[in-house]
Amino acid sequence: MRNLLILMSCCLLPQIVRADDRWLEFPGGDGPGKGKHIVLVSGDHEYRSEEAFPQLGKILSKHLGFRCTVLFPIDPQTGEINPESVTNIPGLEALEDADLVVLGLRFRNLEDDQMKRIVDYAEAGKPLMALRTSTHPFNIPKDRKYHQYTWNNQDPANKGGFGKKILGETWVSHYGKHGRESTRGLVADAKHPIATGIKDGDIWGPTDVYEVKLPLTGDGHPVIFGQILSGMNPESAPVTDARSEKIMPVAWTRTYNGGRVFVTTMGSADDLPSEGVRRMLANASLWCVGLEDKIQAQQNVAIVGEYTPTPFGFKKYIPGKRPADYDLK
Repeated sequence: MRNLLILMSCCLLPQIVRADDRWLEFPGGDGPGKGKHIVLVSGDHEYRSEEAFPQLGKILSKHLGFRCTVLFPIDPQTGEINPESVTNIPGLEALEDADLVVLGLRFRNLEDDQMKRIVDYAEAGKPLMALRTSTHPFNIPKDRKYHQYTWNNQDPANKGGFGKKILGETWVSHYGKHGRESTRGLVADAKHPIATGIKDGDIWGPTDVYEVKLPLTGDGHPVIFGQILSGMNPESAPVTDARSEKIMPVAWTRTYNGGRVFVTTMGSADDLPSEGVRRMLANASLWCVGLEDKIQAQQNVAIVGEYTPTPFGFKKYIPGKRPADYDLK
């Protein structure tokens, strides 16, 4: 009887979420990234970084040897992943010993203690990668401490916020027609280590090209250009209007406070099935941490386990998911 009462009382209590239930850890191993720690920070409304980043972490861990930590936007009441919850990404203390941080953010308004960890990391000039909507990662009201990093800051000293200042660009516009025109990658600099093993057309994704104001801020260097295709498959013909004459970069490098930065406006969960996209991200990870001499044209970047990404779109995330649902099986 006593055991029954204990069981009933436990069922009536709110579920307690242990700290290590709120993120994922993939162990490092043999490979060019052995001994290095990558932290992948997901949290966007549309492009399913909560699905893409666990898969990317598995690839970087299994095939390249990096130790990977994957963080998620977590509803503090339920412990579930909720990309619509913009104020909470637990586990950011992992940035303290990170060799590389990968961002998959959009319009976050994190609590000050969480923002501080991201800002301190970036401003220290440590290696950084940013995917898709991470050019506009924060939407922070004027009365908040870290407002200067908001995406649409008009203050001349911090115009464009985190994206413009640190990554080279903030949100401008869709250059390809969203949901109707896909992206084919064209190599802009074949000699760059990130382009190793990649040729024109290897990179493809259903996400559209973003407009990027050229030239990029500071020392921005295009690595991959984005050719706009007239349809939503790799065989679609390129568009023939004025946009084919003024082609936008979809991947570039720069430095910030001495640290290497790689940015791509690709990287949606449904871009990852493209081997070229995966190879670009794997190469960029090695380049960011100064291991470009370890990049190999035939590096294994195969999908790890089952991976069926949700197509991009607002309100399309899968409710009820927890980090453990994306763990290695």
